[in-house]
Amino acid sequence: MIRQQFSHLPEVVKNLLIINGLFFLATWTLQNQGIDLTKMFSLHQFQSPDFRPHQLITHMFMHANFTHLFFNMFTLWMFGKTLENMWGGKRFLTYYIITGLGAALIYIGYIQFQINTISSNIDSETYNMIINKGNNLLNNNQNFTDPISGKLNLLINVPMLGASGAVYGLLLAFGMLFPNSLIYLYMAIPVKTKYFVGGIGVLALISGIGNNPGDNVAHFAHLGGMIFGIILLKYWKKKGDIYF
Repeated sequence: MIRQQFSHLPEVVKNLLIINGLFFLATWTLQNQGIDLTKMFSLHQFQSPDFRPHQLITHMFMHANFTHLFFNMFTLWMFGKTLENMWGGKRFLTYYIITGLGAALIYIGYIQFQINTISSNIDSETYNMIINKGNNLLNNNQNFTDPISGKLNLLINVPMLGASGAVYGLLLAFGMLFPNSLIYLYMAIPVKTKYFVGGIGVLALISGIGNNPGDNVAHFAHLGGMIFGIILLKYWKKKGDIYF
């Protein structure tokens, strides 16, 4: 029997790291030439004039800054390499894309719920003005003075970006497949993976429900990646494709 060697940089993980890095470099380079890749590829709410269907996928290759990119890519490598070595590249990529897409759908649904709730408090003329003019205001670092209109404008026209939804899906998979392995918080405190993953899931739920106005983290996208991860893993287990 030939034993397959464990790769610390398997093919799909490597290419995902490269693609995310290239997207970040292109965004940073082209913005000085007046080309806004964030506007083109980040996920906008469907009411926004900047929404495009491809953003459901492309948003997971966009990042706000280097710190955002670094931590997502480090987590992708740290946990993704084990999953790809165990599953193979095709299944790993399928899981990654589906959890990233699931994160986008859950996020859009949650934001739409907020939009529906808030828009019931304004008239149709104001709503149409937000749709038609709100994006231009935000592009000039401005917003509506009315707090309800201003919040609604942010919900509709501020995009979501990042690989975090898919990365949370990877964390969920690692926690379910290796529940008793140890993660060292701050490189010193050992925590079993099942408790770590459960903890970050609960924290994402609490933070999302809390809806802190100063919080720009898409917590429900994180939850979406984990939810779709559970569904996909259970489906594969039922088919007998994986075991845990």
